[in-house]
Amino acid sequence: MFELNKTLTYQGFLLLWGQIKEFLITLGLIGSDFSRVLAYTLSFKVNFKEVIEQSKRFAFDSLPISLTIVGMTSAIIAMQLAPELARQGGVDYIGTLSALVMVRELSAVMSGFAIISMVGSSFASELASMSVTEQINAMQVLRVDPVEYLIVPRFIAGALFMPVVFVIAGTFGLVCSGVVSHITAEVSLLNYVTSLWHGLYIRDIFIALLKSSFFGGTIALISCSCGYSTRGGAKEVGLATTKAVVWSFLAIAMWDFIFASIFYL
Repeated sequence: MFELNKTLTYQGFLLLWGQIKEFLITLGLIGSDFSRVLAYTLSFKVNFKEVIEQSKRFAFDSLPISLTIVGMTSAIIAMQLAPELARQGGVDYIGTLSALVMVRELSAVMSGFAIISMVGSSFASELASMSVTEQINAMQVLRVDPVEYLIVPRFIAGALFMPVVFVIAGTFGLVCSGVVSHITAEVSLLNYVTSLWHGLYIRDIFIALLKSSFFGGTIALISCSCGYSTRGGAKEVGLATTKAVVWSFLAIAMWDFIFASIFYL
């Protein structure tokens, strides 16, 4: 007798439906938490002391890895770009291209990836551990809203201080690009800086700052939401951290595409 539930097609359909269902549930929880965070933020129900504490993690703790990733990436690009442009007689455009690439894309995106790995994963694991050990339930018993106390300060810190990381990392990346261009293609630093100014547009800087703010807020929101909704034990804490990292990477890519479509299409 034919049994549908034992076929590979049926099992594959169940697996696909499970993934879609998990996606929709996670999206709904993030949206619900965002509405509550937005309500607290607009009504100025914010623990500013906690915001300052979380800002240290965004602005200082994540800075070494952000500088390393952005600096190495810009150096690698300059290592391949500068000699080729020099051979083609395009020395005067090396700084311009470096500025366009770093300001418009690399600095914000690479800093976002670094913060996801360093800060976002820690946010998710912290809140997930608090959830499975019933610390969040204890806060609710004491009439303390966990969203107001735990998620809102992290969201505000991410939105405010991710642009700071972008500025520092972007500047460091441009310096690394100039040094590598000088070493590999014998581009004078004066020539590089002069060319650099031609590629720096105020419009691009403001767009990148706005994009960085969206990145920071989104990373904090997704990481905290995934951790806050965790139920179970140690295994679920690990799964929540993984989910937060994956969703944050996808969100960064989506925001980057949206900003590019709106401002540069």
